[in-house]
Amino acid sequence: MADPSPPPGAVALVESPVQLLNVLEWAHARPAAGSGAEDEPLTVVVLSPSDPTSRGQLRRMAELARDEGAEVRWFEARGGRGGLLRTAFRLAPTLLRVRRLVVGDPFSRLVQVLLPLCRQADDLVVVDDGTATMEFTEILARGGRLVRWHRSGRRRSPADAAFGIFAGAARRRLTPGRGSRVELFSAMPASVPDGMEVRANRFAWTRGRFGPPRILAGTDLVGTSLVETGVIDADRYLAVVRSLAERHGIRRYFAHRREATEKLHRLAAETGLEIVRPDLPLELVARCGPIGKSVLSFPSTVVHTLPLALAGTGVAIVVCDIEQEWLTAAASPRAHSFLTDITHTARTLHDLT
Repeated sequence: MADPSPPPGAVALVESPVQLLNVLEWAHARPAAGSGAEDEPLTVVVLSPSDPTSRGQLRRMAELARDEGAEVRWFEARGGRGGLLRTAFRLAPTLLRVRRLVVGDPFSRLVQVLLPLCRQADDLVVVDDGTATMEFTEILARGGRLVRWHRSGRRRSPADAAFGIFAGAARRRLTPGRGSRVELFSAMPASVPDGMEVRANRFAWTRGRFGPPRILAGTDLVGTSLVETGVIDADRYLAVVRSLAERHGIRRYFAHRREATEKLHRLAAETGLEIVRPDLPLELVARCGPIGKSVLSFPSTVVHTLPLALAGTGVAIVVCDIEQEWLTAAASPRAHSFLTDITHTARTLHDLT
């Protein structure tokens, strides 16, 4: 018997705190965009990650989403053998009927496996997952495989080959011109394929909900997980951070949520920096304050998002170049050019030093 209940409103699939932040920014921007969806209910499906820091930030973000009127459903899709299958079974009644689907990470294997269930979704929205947005639109434009830039130089495993079927289907599903509306909601610079709609994320919800921050004298440094992803050599990174701290008088180091505890302990011991583990995405932490008068960052998402979140506060965002010799032998051939592009576009768009 057919389900007599009405189809759900917008359903968002998220796996990180930043994705959920950008879903809230998208939901806030809908009335301003004249979408007519001001009263459309929003269901956030959290496909929980494994690492404790990300889970903690997601719990806090889930509280904020509920405060904004969203329904939040938490799934342990990585929870042991059969976690994905159980999640798909429990979500099937919702996904089979959803018409507006919001995706936080099109590269995610979990999302790619669930996407075929959303057969009635004729309105697809991709919200920012940071710098991955730039490579996502590039891949769509040239029809390539949905593979992250830092993995593109690695040999494909049997699991990669198996999931390749879902990745190919996801790319086709998210490509405009197949009977569905596809929108990108992003703060990142991206060249989209023909037919894809683009809406700029200006972090209006963040600025309206938090701050303005208390501003401290001095400079803060934003850490990166490029060591953990195998792109930058760990010893070289430590030397660079120590040099930057000495030259700029840095006292606080805002750790990326995926940075290893052992690395952070070593940084604290050898540089004297105060390690700060944010309990929310850095855009919100910086907006709440306190934050340094200057914020120094390696090429990452925040060199595009912090200028928007901190607009009007007087805080200067400074981006540090990644040198070729810092990279490991295992780094993707695209790594240096991709990171350089992030730096160049941030300096150009946001007038960064």
